[in-house]
Amino acid sequence: MAHHDDSQNPKGSFRKFLEHLSGAGKAIGVLTSGGDAQGMNAAVRAVVRMGIYVGAKVYFIYEGYQGMVDGGSNIVEADWESVSSILQVGGTIIGSARCKDFRSREGRLKAAANLIQLGITNLCVIGGDGSLTGANIFRREWSGLLEELAKDGKIDQEAVQRHGHLNVVGMVGSIDNDFCGTDMTIGTDSALHRIMEVVDAIMTTAQSHQRTFVLEVMGRHCGYLALVSALACGADWVFLPESPPEEGWQEDMCVKLSENRARKKRLNIIIVAEGAIDTQNRPITSEQIKELVVTQLGYDTRVTILGHVQRGGTPSAFDRILASRMGVEAVVALLQATPETPACVVSLSGNQAVRLPLMECVQMTQDVQKAMDEGRFKEAVKLRGRSFESNLNTYKRLAMKLPDCQIPKTNCNVGVVNVGAPAAGMNAAVRAAVRVGISDGHKMFAVYDGFEGFAKGNIKEIGWADVGGWTGQGGSILGTKRTLPGKYLEDIAAQMRAHRINALLIIGGFEAYLGLLELSAAREKHEEFCVPMVMVPATVSNNVPGSDFSIGADTALNTITDTCDRIKQSASGTKRRVFIIETMGGFCGYLANMGALAAGADAAYIFEEPFDIRDLQSNVEHLTEKMKTTIQRGLVLRNESCSENYTTDFIYQLYSEEGRGVFDCRKNVLGHMQQGGAPSPFDRNFGTKISARAMQWISSRLKESLGKGKRFVSDDSICVLGISKRNLLFQPVAELKKETDFEHRIPKEQWWLKLRPLMKILAKYKASFEVSEAGQLEPVQHRGPEEPAAI
Repeated sequence: MAHHDDSQNPKGSFRKFLEHLSGAGKAIGVLTSGGDAQGMNAAVRAVVRMGIYVGAKVYFIYEGYQGMVDGGSNIVEADWESVSSILQVGGTIIGSARCKDFRSREGRLKAAANLIQLGITNLCVIGGDGSLTGANIFRREWSGLLEELAKDGKIDQEAVQRHGHLNVVGMVGSIDNDFCGTDMTIGTDSALHRIMEVVDAIMTTAQSHQRTFVLEVMGRHCGYLALVSALACGADWVFLPESPPEEGWQEDMCVKLSENRARKKRLNIIIVAEGAIDTQNRPITSEQIKELVVTQLGYDTRVTILGHVQRGGTPSAFDRILASRMGVEAVVALLQATPETPACVVSLSGNQAVRLPLMECVQMTQDVQKAMDEGRFKEAVKLRGRSFESNLNTYKRLAMKLPDCQIPKTNCNVGVVNVGAPAAGMNAAVRAAVRVGISDGHKMFAVYDGFEGFAKGNIKEIGWADVGGWTGQGGSILGTKRTLPGKYLEDIAAQMRAHRINALLIIGGFEAYLGLLELSAAREKHEEFCVPMVMVPATVSNNVPGSDFSIGADTALNTITDTCDRIKQSASGTKRRVFIIETMGGFCGYLANMGALAAGADAAYIFEEPFDIRDLQSNVEHLTEKMKTTIQRGLVLRNESCSENYTTDFIYQLYSEEGRGVFDCRKNVLGHMQQGGAPSPFDRNFGTKISARAMQWISSRLKESLGKGKRFVSDDSICVLGISKRNLLFQPVAELKKETDFEHRIPKEQWWLKLRPLMKILAKYKASFEVSEAGQLEPVQHRGPEEPAAI
């Protein structure tokens, strides 16, 4: 990727960027259409601010296509402040409506006339596949519509020449995540938050009464929400439109439920997508399932239909960041569009912004539906993309235990240990590892209290049922310590020998990484360490080399975002107040930077981007200017170790002094609340999938050496498993050494620094912004068998 290090030199490169990308004289219309989704406002905010930033005019089109057809007061120019304070609001402030008129040519003719009046020839549409298809039809007909308007004397020939073509860029806002080509649509993560909140609450009451709950979630044609929530809460059974249960499922399900009860499991949870069907395409309803359980098993059963709760509430941190990135990318795509470029959607693949041809994506989305209608279910699952398929396979492995007699034994023992500070999602990772290990025929051993517990022999065999209900638990049930193995090598080797441990899975943060390095260095002296070892990154700081994400960071980010929302609200009451908030992360600025992006902060001070007194001064001036507008509050995030001398107190005192008479200041240190709490859906899911993948790697390594009594000495038998750009990669710790800044415990290169300019632009600072790779349209791939980075 040819990117000159812009993060250090914001001035020069930004000028270059702006010369290529001036929006002067251009007008952009932004509308939300179809069902609403949390995060749409974040997208609207980003489009408006980026548009204004590059010199374009941006117009709100209220009430979706209906507003475009009706015109008049429905199309209004937006300014910087029109989108203030909407980042944390669910739904869409510009309204959305289903529109019959736009489906007719007369309706589109009216719409075209309304847009031409204001010179709007760039449309940014945020909605589902129906909305995007409509936009594309409009784009194709545009020149014809203009000719017709000119013929009727509604516009002059010069206007036809000047506004000759319409550029369209789409962003997918839909809680169902039913759009092919995009890993995550705006709103999906927030909907999962609502579902998991309900599931967690239901679990406590079901535990008390030994009940069975049937939970119906949204998804008329797409089972994504049902599948991921089933995976994230360890549901007993799930019904999806894409993958109907086999004939005779009624009996299978009842057997499964009664087996689980026999294993002392006090509750059963069954998740049903509203569009669930059987192989004959007949609907399967939640009531039917309840009837079945009551008549066959006599269990006390309740049905809960979540309905529109799932569309509501505040957007999650993930959705805010996703929507902000997409919004900025959409404006860039509009400014780079020519009459020849086809309409595109901006989307995320792994964690990279990409552009895809809109109609190909729509076509693929419709192909899935067609495959389902025609009963080609295997194909439908494949067409949904690699992340859907791997979710389904992982769910099946973790939910269905074969009887012991059917699992071929490997006679291998695998240890699982947690190292470092607690991170939400660690328990989900342990559960996945234990169950995948058992289904692969290994004996699984839990090591309690990190390397210290390892040395003392706090090691017990752990079974399938022992990890039931772990996904929703925060912290670390196994117990975790920051101690490194270096001083206990003899004892740990003795324990590995005593328990005949043939492989090790380490779940933890930077200490886990250092621990792996120490164990690999000790291989020459202790042959016990010559076994496959793999680390799964789990730390709120997200500072593990070899991975773009680590388990626990998303939960911490949501905690920070929620807290900032509350603080902003308190400030909007008092007016003219600036809050300085200190976040965790060690020297890694991930939480401060991403928290600032998700909470709409004015500045974030991080170690990776050195700052001096002049920067602090310009930030104070920036806030002083801001207090003259209608937005009379400020939010500044500071990473705990960003500077030795510019402490939180120092910055607070500086701001208080400099802002005297203009604004007053408050400070807040968030502290350990960032490590606690129930894991977010992302962390449960990510922990589950990455850990299952790590176990598969261990199994395949052990299989290679079966009967050969082989010792593992090569570098590639001791790895970190992480997400890098779009793929899950196993990287030998030996190779990661050169990518690590050991003094500050961070990777030398960090992908998220590319998003710094985004935060600055949205807070009205000048900054350079790197466009998605070469700004090219990508082909829509049918994903290969490779594991997904999509969560």
